[in-house]
Amino acid sequence: MNPPSAHSTDGSIVALAGGVGAARMLLGFVQVVDPASITAIVNTGDDREFYGVHVSPDLDIVTYTLAGRVDPEKGFGIAGDTFSIVDSLAERGHETWFRLGDRDFAQCLHRTLRLRAGDGLAQITDDTRRAHGLATRVLPMSEDPCATFVELDDGRVIHFEEYLVRERSPDNVKSVDLRAAAGARPGPGVLEAIASARCIVICPSNPVVSIGPILEIPGIRQALCNSPAPVVAVSPIVGGAPIKGPADRLLRGTGSEVSARGVAERYRDFVDGMVIDQRDAGLANDIEAMGLRVLATDTLMTRPEVSARLAESVLQLAQGSA
Repeated sequence: MNPPSAHSTDGSIVALAGGVGAARMLLGFVQVVDPASITAIVNTGDDREFYGVHVSPDLDIVTYTLAGRVDPEKGFGIAGDTFSIVDSLAERGHETWFRLGDRDFAQCLHRTLRLRAGDGLAQITDDTRRAHGLATRVLPMSEDPCATFVELDDGRVIHFEEYLVRERSPDNVKSVDLRAAAGARPGPGVLEAIASARCIVICPSNPVVSIGPILEIPGIRQALCNSPAPVVAVSPIVGGAPIKGPADRLLRGTGSEVSARGVAERYRDFVDGMVIDQRDAGLANDIEAMGLRVLATDTLMTRPEVSARLAESVLQLAQGSA
């Protein structure tokens, strides 16, 4: 098959996405191809109820980023948001370690009310992206509960958001529990999007808790293995460290090497090519020995134009992997 290139929007791009790195990668793609040709399949393993509302961190990060509403400093939340609700709750003695902004809270309350009315998460997410004027499709990986848990070596098993935000990502990770995702069903349109894709991208997201839960959903990893479309991953590890977040601690805790090579090992059964940072060019031969094509370039998406150049590099490698 001939995947789309920076100069062609023929066919669809499907991206497996989770968190800030994925959102910035998608921001690059919408600059170089028709945004309507892109479908993002987004991790919901981070979803959890806070303050009585259903929070979907990765779905909202992707939506807010593509809509130009995300807080640029944090990479999540809404720019200029206020925090009157959580501050008032704190004054009344409630735990408020998860800082949900007021406008963000309203979005989550809207989601919660619709879920209680019987609407599905996929329909709510699609209506939300349309309300933000987005042409890019945003699909939850599943509508079933898929909570990711982290086991620490002190015996505690905590939700990923507790590990990330409340505990500030300690290094004593013993294992990561993705059993909820493994028992869930693919969300509406997910397998169909993969089957019809002309190019599949694994965004530079945390391989363990952002991409890992998506791959655990029954049928998704096999669909990627069976896809005739080129599958290209972008490494979130640069020079032995994550660009953002605790991927290093989670990779070590699950027995993987903290490197672009370690990420390639996790994806090698379904990935055809891998984009790595130019600082890791010395690992290219090792990754190519796994049967993957490799392209080394600048992967630090510090500005939208860098994201666009990275998207073009991904499509260039996809063409060579077809």
